Amino acid sequence: MRLGISTAAVALLATGAVADGHLIVTPGEGVFDWDSYEEFAAAHDYTGQTLTMASPWLGPDAVAAEAVLAYFAAATGASVTQAGSDSFEQQILIDTAAGSPPNVAVFPQPGLACDLAARGFLSPLGDETAAWMAENYAAGPSWVALGSCDKVEGFYSFAYSVNVKSLVWYVPEDFEEAGYEIPESMEELKALTDQIVADGGTPWCIGLGSGGATGWPATDWVEDMMLRTQPPEVYDQWVKNEIPFTDPRIVAAIEEFGHFALNDDYVAGGASAVASTDFRDSPDGMFSSPPQCYMHRQASFIPAFFPEDVVVGEDADFFYLPSYEAADLGKPVLGAGTLMAITDDSEVTRGFIEFLKLPLAHEIWMSIETQAFLTPHLGANLEAYHNDTLRGQGEILRNATTFRFDGSDLMPGGVGAGTFWTGMVDYASGKSAQEVASDIQDSWDSLK
Repeated sequence: MRLGISTAAVALLATGAVADGHLIVTPGEGVFDWDSYEEFAAAHDYTGQTLTMASPWLGPDAVAAEAVLAYFAAATGASVTQAGSDSFEQQILIDTAAGSPPNVAVFPQPGLACDLAARGFLSPLGDETAAWMAENYAAGPSWVALGSCDKVEGFYSFAYSVNVKSLVWYVPEDFEEAGYEIPESMEELKALTDQIVADGGTPWCIGLGSGGATGWPATDWVEDMMLRTQPPEVYDQWVKNEIPFTDPRIVAAIEEFGHFALNDDYVAGGASAVASTDFRDSPDGMFSSPPQCYMHRQASFIPAFFPEDVVVGEDADFFYLPSYEAADLGKPVLGAGTLMAITDDSEVTRGFIEFLKLPLAHEIWMSIETQAFLTPHLGANLEAYHNDTLRGQGEILRNATTFRFDGSDLMPGGVGAGTFWTGMVDYASGKSAQEVASDIQDSWDSLK
């Protein structure tokens, strides 16, 4: 066990420094699970061994990752290096092909991880780790499926650091003044939408503009609607094109988005403004007086684009985008995140995967003030989240019965980051859902 820290080091730890491998919380303090960490430290000695990691993490993300890695190093005696890159996807292909990969690679795209697994560049994490994740992650089978690959047998990727997309943002003061309640089902959400119109207000702010990526906010809407109208297995078949875009179930999900986006009474500026409004500007209407809209469906990152004086948790809050009570599909959550995979196997690398199973490996990042880290780890203490907003999002993730990764990210780039985006702009601009679905399917067929 490597927790013996000198008096001078303890003084340094108390400063909360992250750089240079220092621990940000002294072992034994705070709301963290130190018992399992100490047991892990007693059972793992990697003195003289080195763990290398490559990731897309830069800036505050890299600092947070290094803060977590510092505890692995302190527990085991291993040396640890983490290299972040904004061209990670290209670099990992070069490094694996050249036979010089890091021990661990952090993938933001499951498809890329599976491509490398199919080429023999990833080492399976093993049935035991898959079984652990099924039992210890909320909606565990969803995460096992995410870390598994169609073209090669085995479980390859450990989900770590997640974000949530199935959120609706609102202004609590406006809801309170109007007497509106948080909807518990999609049926109630649609009823609330109609009630706001009846009261003379506009329910939604929606914007699809994003420069060269215009259209992507609508793909998130469609993915959420797929999970609320169809079983997760249908979603899985859709993102693999085992079910074509023209399938009536897919067309119906697009039209579910259209229920909200194509009604002039429902959207600030009218339906014609949806395609041209920048997604970064679209939530601003919630904060005008009187409000130009009451709700905005967007992922957990959107507060970064709220007006500077807006305090999340006070001036703005969120609720879970509910599912249909009649469909009885539980509480599906759409999101994204990163996956840890072994690209160069070794004893210390296997030990690091075991370390990721500890609540502490999640709680440390949860506690860092500059970060928006979420985890489905059922053993991680929710009190470790550094604010109520993240704690609430973490609870949504913990209560999920199904989790599915952003579907457009699972599709071929020419579709998921191409014709799906542009097709949704076409739909918002007047083209029918069936026509749009046919166009997207044609583009997918051209790739085969």
